Amino acid sequence: ARGRTGRGLVVRRDDLRQATREGREGNLVLFVVDGSGSMAARQRMGAVKGAVLSLLLDAYQRRDKVGLITFRGKGAEVALPPTSSVDTAAARLETLPTGGRTPLAAGLLKAHDVLRVERLRDPSRRPLLVVVTDGRATGGPDPVALAARAARLHEAEGTASVVVDCESGVVRLGLAGRLARDLGGTAVTLDELRADSIAGLVRDVQGTQGTNGSSRRAA
Repeated sequence: ARGRTGRGLVVRRDDLRQATREGREGNLVLFVVDGSGSMAARQRMGAVKGAVLSLLLDAYQRRDKVGLITFRGKGAEVALPPTSSVDTAAARLETLPTGGRTPLAAGLLKAHDVLRVERLRDPSRRPLLVVVTDGRATGGPDPVALAARAARLHEAEGTASVVVDCESGVVRLGLAGRLARDLGGTAVTLDELRADSIAGLVRDVQGTQGTNGSSRRAA
């Protein structure tokens, strides 16, 4: 009716269509967990495993991903590569080793590598680093200084971060708070780690990111 005869096809404004991306940006929540023997590692791991699965279930209909890095002994490893698969996470989290020294710097550097790769894959995904530790570092030469330098790499990238301070006992060194300051993030003390409390903390920070940008409040 508009182009079979005459000079050519007649195109009107309402003929034009454009694909529009809807929905919010996805998050990447990367846990970095102290698996050494410096704390009640079994309790800590149990809480983190539950938090990871809780966040995955919560993000089932969203674009979020969750990953997990553990550090113990002489280094750090990616226990759970960033994923949105609940089944994959459950299988990877079933058995995680604990014990040994505390190479905090290695854990932070491994997290930096993982986030760098994920930024290249999907620049729109917002990273959130959740470090679960008492802040002590005992792995390698001058471990405290190494950990501080590794933390400042994340601060320079502008990565939102939370340190879950697991230090217990009457005498507290406040090392987790110092780590949070090096990260440019927030330290939260939880006397009893529970899966729902960690997951709730992460959701609160995600909500702050969505309304006010990256969380940058120093502890």
